[in-house]
Amino acid sequence: MATTRAQLEATLGYRFTNARLLELALTHRSLSREGQSASNQRLEFLGDAVLGLVIAEMLYAMFPSEAEGDLSKRLVSLVNGEQLAVIAQTMQLGDYLHLSGGEADQGGRANPSNLEDALEALLGAVYLDGGFEAAKAIITHFWKDYATALKSPPKDAKTALQEWAQGRGLPLPEYALISSEGPSHAPLFVIEVKVEGIAPMRAEAGVKKTAERLAAEKLLAALP
Repeated sequence: MATTRAQLEATLGYRFTNARLLELALTHRSLSREGQSASNQRLEFLGDAVLGLVIAEMLYAMFPSEAEGDLSKRLVSLVNGEQLAVIAQTMQLGDYLHLSGGEADQGGRANPSNLEDALEALLGAVYLDGGFEAAKAIITHFWKDYATALKSPPKDAKTALQEWAQGRGLPLPEYALISSEGPSHAPLFVIEVKVEGIAPMRAEAGVKKTAERLAAEKLLAALP
C-alpha cells in the first residue's frame, strides 16, 4: 500500500502525517458492513463542510459584485455530486478505494456515489491531518478552473423547467419515483417528470436528485 499511498499523495500534493486517516478515507462502507473495518462516512461528513466553506470563500473573492443568490447557484454547481465525481475521476481515486469483494465486482470503483463520498472523506482527512490551509490548497488546486469557467451563475435544469411552466401559467412540474432497484449500497432510481400538456420523461441514476435533474433536462430538450 505504501507505493499506492505515495502515488495518491503525489496527486494531491500533500503528504499525510497520520497514514491511518488516509486509509480510513479510502475505506468504503461495504467493508464496515462486513465487520472488517470502520468506514469513511464520518470523514465524508466533515469533508463536505470543509469543501463548502472553501468554495464559498473562493467565490466570495472571485465575484465581489455578485448577489448572494447567484453565489449560491455557483456554489451548488461546484459541490454537487457530479462535480465531485468528475474531480475524483481526474485523481483516479477509484483505484485506491478499499471495497468488499461484492462491491468491487459490481463496479464499485467507478460508482459515482462511491467516488463522491471518498473525495469528501479525503478532504476531511486532510483537514484533520494538516489543518484548514492544507485542505484549502487542495480544493483550490482542483476546483479553481471549474469555478473560473462559470462565466455566469448556472441555472439547474429543475429550476429552468419550473420557470418555463410558471411563465406559461402551468402547474409546477411533478416528479415521481417509478422504481428503485439494486442493493442498498448501489441503488438505481427511475424518476418521471410531468408538465401539463407535455409528454413525460424518465431518467435513471444512483441518486434521486440526479435522476430528477436528468429527467428535467430531457423534458427541457423536448419542449416545443
